[in-house]
Amino acid sequence: MNLLPIQNYEFDLIDSQTETLERLTRRTESSDKQKSRIIGKSFIGNVYQNTFNLRPSNIDKSTICTLEGVLHDTKGEVKVEINKTIKVFFYFFLCLPFVSFFLQLFSSQEKFNPVFILVFIGQLLVIRYLFIGLFFKMSSRIAVAKLLDVLDAEKIRKK
Repeated sequence: MNLLPIQNYEFDLIDSQTETLERLTRRTESSDKQKSRIIGKSFIGNVYQNTFNLRPSNIDKSTICTLEGVLHDTKGEVKVEINKTIKVFFYFFLCLPFVSFFLQLFSSQEKFNPVFILVFIGQLLVIRYLFIGLFFKMSSRIAVAKLLDVLDAEKIRKK
């Protein structure tokens, strides 16, 4: 089980694999350091033979996503996950309920109340599913839509 969300998609290519890869290469700024900056291209990253590792170039909600994928003859697959830098922030954010729980548990000011266990679990669920989950869902939709626009693909479906 992953603590942070990952989505896998499969889509059908309209053009051939070579034309689609050529279109993707034209719209991608080649870079090893996937830093977001304002450029005229849609993505920053690397396009290899039939695989790609991309990140949206514009600085908006879709910036937190990294797109890794493979293009076959008539189909393509893409895995959308959270960028490593943002993962560190989200893991830190997920650790805050643990810190508050243990501070409350070992503090000598008040007697420990079992309700704090429910509050702790509730905080974890709200952070993971409301904050991180919804934010990732919105940003991954934007990033995948941009990728499909560049690839000129159709019929996307979750794997």
